[in-house]
This record gives sequence, C-alpha cells and structure tokens, in this order.
Amino acid sequence: MRYEGDIYRPPSEAYSLLVQVTIGCTHNKCTFCKMFKNKKFRVRALEEVLEDLAWARKTYRRVERMFLCDGDALALSNRRLMPILEYIKENFPECERVTIYGRANDVNKKTEEEMKELFDAGITMVYIGAESGSDEVLKAVNKGVTRQELIDAVRKIEDCGMQASVTFISGLAGKDGWEDHAIQTGTMITEMNPSYVGLLTLIVEPNVPMYDDIQSGKLRLLSPEEVMEETLLMLEHTNVEKTCVLRSNHASNYVSLRGDLPQDKEKMMNQLRTAMNNKDMFKNELFRAL
Repeated sequence: MRYEGDIYRPPSEAYSLLVQVTIGCTHNKCTFCKMFKNKKFRVRALEEVLEDLAWARKTYRRVERMFLCDGDALALSNRRLMPILEYIKENFPECERVTIYGRANDVNKKTEEEMKELFDAGITMVYIGAESGSDEVLKAVNKGVTRQELIDAVRKIEDCGMQASVTFISGLAGKDGWEDHAIQTGTMITEMNPSYVGLLTLIVEPNVPMYDDIQSGKLRLLSPEEVMEETLLMLEHTNVEKTCVLRSNHASNYVSLRGDLPQDKEKMMNQLRTAMNNKDMFKNELFRAL
C-alpha cells in the first residue's frame, strides 16, 4: 500500500486494511488538532486507489475489514466513492465491514438516498469527531460545525442502517467551561443515540493554537480528578433509549471505562467515584499518549 504522510485511524481499526482515498482534512482548522497540519486536502486518483486495492488482493489471503482514510473521506461524492466500494465488494468477498471518517458536513450534504446507497455498497460505520455537545466549546475550538448539525448527521447515519461512532474529548473546555461541556455532551449523546461513543482526554501538543492558549493561561487544564468529575456529570445527563457502547480506553485516558448504556451507566459512574477517591487508579502522565 502507498501512503502519503502520517496515517491516523480509530483504535478499533487496528487490524483493518487502511486505504487512503483522500489526503488530509477538508477543515483542518480545529485548535487542538495537528493530525493533518502538514497536508493540503486533495482527492487521490481513482486509478491509484484501485491499484493499491489490487496489490492488497494479491498480497493478503483474507481482508475482513477495511478503513477508508484520511481525515474525512466521506467528503467524496457518491460518484467517486461507489467505484471504490464496488471494487471492494467484487474482489474482497470476505470483507465484513468497510468504515470511514466523516465530518458532520459531509453527512448532511448527502441525501438520505445517497447515504442508503453507500450502506448498501458496504459502508457499515462512520466515525465522527464531535468533541463536545456545547456550541460554545465547538466555536472556541473552531470545529466548524454546530451541535445541531452533529446531531442531525448522526441521526442520518443511524437511520440509513449504518452505525455512528462518535468521539468526544474530556477536558476540552478547561476549568472555566467543564460543566457546560459535560452537561451539553451528555444531552447531545441522548439526542443522537449513536451506536458507539468514544471518550478521549485532552492532550495538547506544541504547534497547535490551543497550546498557546494553555501557555498564556487562557485555557486552564483539568486535573485527573476534575476529568473524572466532568465525565461523571456527562454520564448523569446521558439517557439513551437504545444500546450505546461506551469506551474510554484510549491511551490518553486516565481511567479506562467499558460498558453499554444505559445498562452499565451506574456501574461506570461508581467506577469514576471510586477513582476520584483513589488516585492510584489514574494512569501515570508519562504513559498517556494520543
């Protein structure tokens, strides 16, 4: 496979074949993110993508999962995506799932019929970075979408038969906005009712705008105990109707949570309360990573 620059994938795609159909991110302006700062967005030529898939077919006996990257490959029109999906379906009959990164704008621009067409062609899950349920926080981090746009996108994904995996970032609002961030995120998850929710914890690297905010004192980071309190408040305001798999087991997290909402809500809240009173449960800062 030929890759341009660093390649990023969701943790759950660790064993998937990574197929780069676009380069970079169409937005690329979030203040906390440096993933695609060294790339200018462009679409790879279809011939290149199909050549890579042909190489993979000759090289690997079985490919059960594929992930289409870079940052928001769903920005491609169906006209550009369908030949790729058709090639996968024809040449990788053993492939059980094809997943993709997408921004809310990508989803909302597509009609319900177009989303259903992609589902029928093999896309089973869309990963969306929501980061926060608060419009104030979304604006502060220059996310480029609103709370309602994110909710609408996730509902459209779920309604067409796909699953949505939505990521939020604990600590994103700092000490001044943590309550709003927690409450609005909890109520957003309730309104979205996604199949999966992933929680990361904020880690800010140099050379992104948010780093300067931290250095100047404009953004004051939460302590591990405060992150637990924020997550607890978020869960208190999360009341989904159908099963939502929640994971907070990313390398950035201080405490790992695994459970299904609403069934395991109280269990996870008790785990957070225990951690708040037992600092030995926190992951050492040295071992946290993006």
